[in-house]
Amino acid sequence: MIASHLTAHDLTLAAGCLAAGAIAGGFFFLTLRWNVGMLAAGRSLLPVMAVQFGRLAVIGVVLAVIAIYFGALPLLAATAGILAARAVVTRFGAFL
Repeated sequence: MIASHLTAHDLTLAAGCLAAGAIAGGFFFLTLRWNVGMLAAGRSLLPVMAVQFGRLAVIGVVLAVIAIYFGALPLLAATAGILAARAVVTRFGAFL
């Protein structure tokens, strides 16, 4: 049973990574909204692509750093934070 091997440090680290994932996910999905607005307004393709690559780079670096330095459980927690941020931004994005 894996739960018997978890320490308070592991759970604290996972909670921190959940928060980091939520922040990164909020940034990711809010900039997606901004990016779509730029495309719909007919802006030049160069800034739109720059924002897109920047979004992907930020989320990739955050997940890679968490995976390399902290392991699987914090990576799963960060991914859950990203998914939670997606739900919040898609539901309340018009008010943010």
